[in-house]
Amino acid sequence: MSIKAKLTTFDATMIVVSLIIGIGIFRTPAMVAAAAKTPALFYAAWGLGGLVSLLGALTFAEIGGRFAKPGSYYKVVAENYGSGLAFMLNWTNVVILNGAGAAGVALIGAEYLTPIVFPGAAATTLRIEITAVILILGLLVVNFLGIKTGAWAQNVLSVLKVVMIGVLAAAAFLSKKAPAGPAALPLDKPWFFALGVAFIYVFYAYGGYQNTINFGADVHNARRNVPRAVFFGILVVLACYLTINVAYVKTLGVPGIAGAKLVAAETARVTLGETGKLFVSLAIFLSAMGFLNVTLMQIPRVYYSMAEDRTLPAVFQKVNPRTQAQEFGLLFLGAIILVSIFLLRKFENIVNYVMFLDTITLAVVSSTLFVLRRKARASGEPYAGYRVPLYPVLPGVFIAVMLAVAGSVLATQTREALYGAIFFAVGFPVFLLMRRVSRRQPDEPPAAG
Repeated sequence: MSIKAKLTTFDATMIVVSLIIGIGIFRTPAMVAAAAKTPALFYAAWGLGGLVSLLGALTFAEIGGRFAKPGSYYKVVAENYGSGLAFMLNWTNVVILNGAGAAGVALIGAEYLTPIVFPGAAATTLRIEITAVILILGLLVVNFLGIKTGAWAQNVLSVLKVVMIGVLAAAAFLSKKAPAGPAALPLDKPWFFALGVAFIYVFYAYGGYQNTINFGADVHNARRNVPRAVFFGILVVLACYLTINVAYVKTLGVPGIAGAKLVAAETARVTLGETGKLFVSLAIFLSAMGFLNVTLMQIPRVYYSMAEDRTLPAVFQKVNPRTQAQEFGLLFLGAIILVSIFLLRKFENIVNYVMFLDTITLAVVSSTLFVLRRKARASGEPYAGYRVPLYPVLPGVFIAVMLAVAGSVLATQTREALYGAIFFAVGFPVFLLMRRVSRRQPDEPPAAG
């Protein structure tokens, strides 16, 4: 059963916003500040990171316009460089780490929801885990009802999180309180090294827009509207991120940000008092829900493309003809998340384990634009959609920066990077196994429902 377009440009734009704005902006500024040390480097990391991410968004906007297929983040590599490489780059993220990352986000969302739902009750590990399970099950039900229902929920969550970031920033700007103590931390490394480490966490916070191309078959007139959604979505995120980080520095200073476990909560405490704690708890919960919902929406589309490419069993390609939901894919992803909830707790570990392979994969997928353009020229295929400006300079700069960030991860978190390299290598025998398992699957799986 093929996927039918049901999403509008606004739906896709809100998907971009929630793919990027998860809980990272509430946590990673502390990690960026600890690496950058000074306000100048802190602002440089977020500003330059935003500029590079905009280059990436422009690059993926054209890829999305030229290659409007379900699960395109996997499939554009498979069709241009080979299924083996596409599988090796994606299998850990799609099959394991996205589920683990979603579990980590669910736990953080549950951690901040629990005091609201159970005021005065102890926030025990078990209570938080049970709350996280209930949240995931609720979102699974929403997405089982259909891709359009999931998109409606996504629109509400995305708008609310943007509004709440704006309210927190406004409270900080209107507050007369200034940070106490020194304006900067001692810079114990060369400035360029400190900036390179800060970029690791900045790009984690900015990441996600590239996955919008997985909805290439879901968006009406995808060749026109996916590029628009990527562009408008990244502009909304840039405005939110740059504004809130200026607010953080105004309220806490770089040393205060670096020392805060949750910089948004500390900012709210200083500017809004006890009301701020409740406000930020709700904001983090909504951001977590938005990220989890969009994960449940987009990862099954990658399963679809992998099954179509015979690197996952045919059952992952089943689509309910009425709701357009991939019911087995949702159950599989939900099971990984639920199991991970009880095995995974630390947010920072997620950042370190995913960034090495993520940045390399971003560079590889971005490079397919050169192949797509060359093929279009060779075939004489007409293309009237979006084109990235200053080609090939802007995509080339983006790819170079992604490889440099991967090198920074390798230099500073060598163990985690090596684990990522091992996961990549193990992907090849897993790919061969999946091809063997899937080789007898029918060309068109029966529709679900």
